[in-house]
Amino acid sequence: MNTQSPTTRPRIGNPALLLTIVLVMLCGASIQAAWKPAQGPLMTKWAQDVSPDNALSEYPRPQMVRKDWLNLNGLWDYAITPRGKGQPRQFDGQILVPFAIESALSGVMKNVGPEKQLWYHRKFDVPQTWGEGNRILLHFGAVDWDTTVWVNGLKVGTHQGGYDPFTFDITHALRPAGQQKLVLAVHDPTDAGDQARGKQVRKPSGIWYTPVTGIWQTVWIEPVSRRYIDGLKLTPDIDNAKLNVEIGTKLTRSDKVTVEVSAKGEVVGKVSGLNQIEVPIPDPHLWSPDDPFLYDVKITLGHFRMPIVSDEVQSYFAMRKISLAKDEDGINRLFLNNKPLFHYGPLDQGWWPDGLYTAPTDDALRYDVEVTKQFGMNMARKHVKVEPSRWYYWCDKLGLLVWQDMPNANNKTRTSKKQFEKEWTNIINAFYNHPSIVMWVPFNEGWGQYDTPRITEMTKKLDPTRLVNNASGWTDKKVGDVHDIHSYPGPSAPPLEEARAVVLGEFGGLGLPVRGHTWQDEKNWGYRSYTDREKLTDAYLNLLSNLRSLIGGGLAAAVYTQTTDVEIEVNGLLTYDRAMIKMDTDKVRAASEKLYLPPPIVTTIVPTSQKSGQIWRYTMTKPGEGWEKADFDDSGWRIGKGGFGTKSTPGAIVGTTWDTSDIWIRRSFDLEGKVPSELYLSVHHDEDAEIYINGKLVAKLDGYTTGYVRTPLNAKAKDALKPGLNKLAVHCHQTDGGQYIDVGFVDVKERCEKK
Repeated sequence: MNTQSPTTRPRIGNPALLLTIVLVMLCGASIQAAWKPAQGPLMTKWAQDVSPDNALSEYPRPQMVRKDWLNLNGLWDYAITPRGKGQPRQFDGQILVPFAIESALSGVMKNVGPEKQLWYHRKFDVPQTWGEGNRILLHFGAVDWDTTVWVNGLKVGTHQGGYDPFTFDITHALRPAGQQKLVLAVHDPTDAGDQARGKQVRKPSGIWYTPVTGIWQTVWIEPVSRRYIDGLKLTPDIDNAKLNVEIGTKLTRSDKVTVEVSAKGEVVGKVSGLNQIEVPIPDPHLWSPDDPFLYDVKITLGHFRMPIVSDEVQSYFAMRKISLAKDEDGINRLFLNNKPLFHYGPLDQGWWPDGLYTAPTDDALRYDVEVTKQFGMNMARKHVKVEPSRWYYWCDKLGLLVWQDMPNANNKTRTSKKQFEKEWTNIINAFYNHPSIVMWVPFNEGWGQYDTPRITEMTKKLDPTRLVNNASGWTDKKVGDVHDIHSYPGPSAPPLEEARAVVLGEFGGLGLPVRGHTWQDEKNWGYRSYTDREKLTDAYLNLLSNLRSLIGGGLAAAVYTQTTDVEIEVNGLLTYDRAMIKMDTDKVRAASEKLYLPPPIVTTIVPTSQKSGQIWRYTMTKPGEGWEKADFDDSGWRIGKGGFGTKSTPGAIVGTTWDTSDIWIRRSFDLEGKVPSELYLSVHHDEDAEIYINGKLVAKLDGYTTGYVRTPLNAKAKDALKPGLNKLAVHCHQTDGGQYIDVGFVDVKERCEKK
């Protein structure tokens, strides 16, 4: 049935009208074929450099490079269909791979959801120059989450996991000549499922962000011989000056693997063997954040007798060692190359306003590493996300230590736990060769945490060369190499341990929304908010000054929240679009560099109750006037051990239960004839606290901490002190949630020797 009326139906016999129709059709086709980003809330400067012709065109696997490869990034067809429905006959439009469909750079910016699935389609040619007889491998950097792949209508494989790279041999499915047809089906339930998903949720808010569905890393193919190097493991041994090389391929006595190591273009070692090869490295040049020296390595698979080369790959490695050991004071520290090194850097979430999980360009990816180094930081904690290999390459090359999280999952069922462990294993194996990675973190803040001792042991067995952080924040199970706490704004530190180092896995979170550079105009969020760059910088510098004293007490590492703003979070050192650094870079760098000096000497003057409960006099009934003065008669008050509060309060070490709205506590301390010059207040308060010394108010603290925080005493506080006996009096007021109060003092002195 024709729905056009006679008056509107075009007359084909009219040549001019016919030409117009053809031109309109051609223009329409051109518009349809053209690509542009969707209109997202915020874009980076690199977005203008993105096009279908150059979408992340760099070689995606720098740790195992072959000369022949074909990048399949670019425009693909896409369709969103009900889950379980077969392949679509028609597609909804085009999407720019490798950007997730929810991102602006995909050109689509649509949600998929758990009840639907996402389809991809494209055609490609296998280059004739690759010759006949080769195997063709199809590689995916990452696809979130459940993927099925067909080539020319033949199913070539499935994969579950949103963060680990995977490969299919598609040789058997290829046509002898002509174009090849590639189809993917992807299902991603986001937070409706139990799978690892990081911070993705269907309804973003607070610290939870936009879903990422489908292909989000580079897709590519490469030819290999029938016998090729399938897997490569490079393990440096600086103590014995050698490189251990493991080849994954099953080899026979007729095979020969040759490993050639070069430094700045000069061959320094060459050894042949089979699956296990040791290459001596004379006078090894050690890798560090200050000197990120990399060796080049070429691995050739050939025949024992004949001059035949089956495969050749290029890679690189660093001579470096990460370990846990005691320093000269008997305190556990993190050691790099057998020397203690304080780790300091940002919580790095790796999100982008225009690409979500995917950086718009390789230059953008590199920028985040470069700017972290500009801040004087030597480490980044990659938070509940795994990056493309090229991000770790830039960390290797530019010198940035990495703590690598496993993206969190719900882990409610036996199946989901099995999947979690499989994906974590794949991630460790896939990124093992990157020297920048120095610590594995399987769990964060109890999110999906289970069987922690077993998972920690599993991680250690998979990679005994690196440290393992059993759980970052809140749910430590007393295993692994470090005890990690979170404290906002902090900083604070857990008590020292005999077998593990103590670290601060998250602190800070100082917020500053910058108009014109936020995900949304209003209702942005930060742990603590400031109104201008100068106030934010001053607050940050104060945190780092306090952090310095904690290092003297044994703190081995600290992670500041965070590298950039992310969606409505405005806690970043940079805005989300990376257009503005929100603090004074020179001041930030200078403060960071002080953290790497030898730890200061910290002497306890008035102990807190962290190690053992200290005796105080206390009352929960409002006392009379002058209760804070040194000569006040408190003999009628009760006597109890600190700290005071409820056991459910984060970080609380309760000696006496306090569950009313207010508490007043008093104790004496003796300075024995001398007033220290660099006293720091050590306090855990929840909530508002007033602290008096000999009747003078020396600190008024609002809000709450989640651990013990140190703050230098000002001149007024020092003037209140006197040689001999002093009186400390504290009032704490609680309004909601947890409650706790404990107070002490330490003396902090810098050592004479330098770095």
